Amino acid sequence: MPANDTALPIAVIGAGFSGTMAALHLLAALPGGRPVLLCERAEAFGRGLAYATKAPAHLLNLRAANMSAFSDRPHHFEAWLAGHAAEGVQRTPAGTFAPRGLYGRYLGELLRQAVTAEGRPRLHLVNDAVTDLEPVGGGFILRTEGGQAHRIDGAVLAAGNLAGPGEPRSRFRADPWHVDQAGRLHAHLPVLIVGTGLTMVDAVATLRERGYSGRIIAVSRRGLMPATHAPTEVRPAPNLTTRDLRSLPTLLRRIRHEVADAQAAGADWRGVLDGLRPITDFIWRSLPPAERARFLRHLRTFWDVHRHRMAPPSARAIADEVGRGSLTILAGRIRTITDAEAHAVVTVRPRGTERTVRLDVQCILDATGIGRVSETTDPLLRRLMARGLVRPGPFGLGLDASPDYRAHGTRGIGRLWTLGPLLRGVLWECIAVPDIRNQAAEVAALIAADLERTEAA
Repeated sequence: MPANDTALPIAVIGAGFSGTMAALHLLAALPGGRPVLLCERAEAFGRGLAYATKAPAHLLNLRAANMSAFSDRPHHFEAWLAGHAAEGVQRTPAGTFAPRGLYGRYLGELLRQAVTAEGRPRLHLVNDAVTDLEPVGGGFILRTEGGQAHRIDGAVLAAGNLAGPGEPRSRFRADPWHVDQAGRLHAHLPVLIVGTGLTMVDAVATLRERGYSGRIIAVSRRGLMPATHAPTEVRPAPNLTTRDLRSLPTLLRRIRHEVADAQAAGADWRGVLDGLRPITDFIWRSLPPAERARFLRHLRTFWDVHRHRMAPPSARAIADEVGRGSLTILAGRIRTITDAEAHAVVTVRPRGTERTVRLDVQCILDATGIGRVSETTDPLLRRLMARGLVRPGPFGLGLDASPDYRAHGTRGIGRLWTLGPLLRGVLWECIAVPDIRNQAAEVAALIAADLERTEAA
């Protein structure tokens, strides 16, 4: 049923990968007269935090072959790379890895094509922070920090990864994505990075690119770093039984058995984990809540470092730093942070000991990863929770939502959908490009069907 010229828009809030893909799929799924608002508080659309970097050393942690924006055109990004000046692209036996900034350029071009498409423009960019969605009728009034107000029929929350709670508290703390805000760094005192995952890998590259030649110390509870991509073939997903999914130890034994079988056949553990990907969300939903909580307490870090791997060039750079002694990886807990006049004094208790180590550092970079919805300070999410339009989902990781991606609130369910990292907890595989692009297509189709039912009523 075609929409008329007075049809209210659907708004997408957030224009990183999640929001960009939601907007593009909505344009394809909605009738021709239905506009789409894409709202982004940052200066650039289509990049988000992950793809706004300009550093060539910040490589995607997925192969280019897996990074197409469209699941029905799996080689789209590779073809785009072939037709553009691809500075910084690294071709390795494990696959081709492109700089994240180049991927942001790719997404930006997809958006520009949508905005400038022939005919009446349907995609409208709102470069402002959305601060509120006020329920009106079956839709909302969308309000922005700059004072704009838009009447909309519904909205898709696509904020991407939430910022952490802003720890540790210190005036020497800096954002690892904006190290320039830390001021000039000198080689006489080390820089401390809190976290040893993929964000740490990028932070080390950023520090070296800025010319910092001093020592870097990275600390996390277990001191684990991401594994490295290697040439591998995906193994078939195992046929898990009800017994396998009854408890975490039983499931872990089954997966270890699959790894042992793969190694006996001359294959690699990576193929086993990659083979689990299509059924990971089924596994997550099938585990009893107590077992999911157990996973978060004890196994999440081990899963993350094996599942989310480094590009081989990034791994070599980190190994070189460790080998030279310019990067120290420390397993332990931060006990105290005290600001002195010109530096921070940090005490760390190394894992497995009762003693503490004193570190005098000039800068502290928080690379602990993704924040939780239950702890977020995001003004829009806080206001939506206060209105009862959304609520934290399982374990407070993301938003509560139903299988059709509708957000749940204390006042019920309305025309508010979500996708991507905000679904963490309801889903488990929801932060990587292959997962999000599929979600975006499904969300768009469900929204189009919902609007058609309403208009036909």
